[in-house]
Amino acid sequence: MIASIDLFEILKARLGETEAKMLVKEIEKVEHGVEPKIEKAFENKKDVLAAKEDIANVRIEMKEMKADLIKWMFIFWASQLIAMITFLKLFK
Repeated sequence: MIASIDLFEILKARLGETEAKMLVKEIEKVEHGVEPKIEKAFENKKDVLAAKEDIANVRIEMKEMKADLIKWMFIFWASQLIAMITFLKLFK
């Protein structure tokens, strides 16, 4: 594995001294088991984030509920129509 100082020298040539120091420090934290800030931020937000699969599942559930709603609306209106026809025939 590359020593931190060697890594710093390689990165300093490409990124500059300040950025190289910051990057090497973050890499050292990961190597020593200290969780980087980005991992903590992701862990905090992952419960809030919705994946494409989650959205697809919600859409499927909505389609199923819509089909059930249409079915029950038809049953309701058909029974109301039958009741009105029966009511009208009784009082004719």
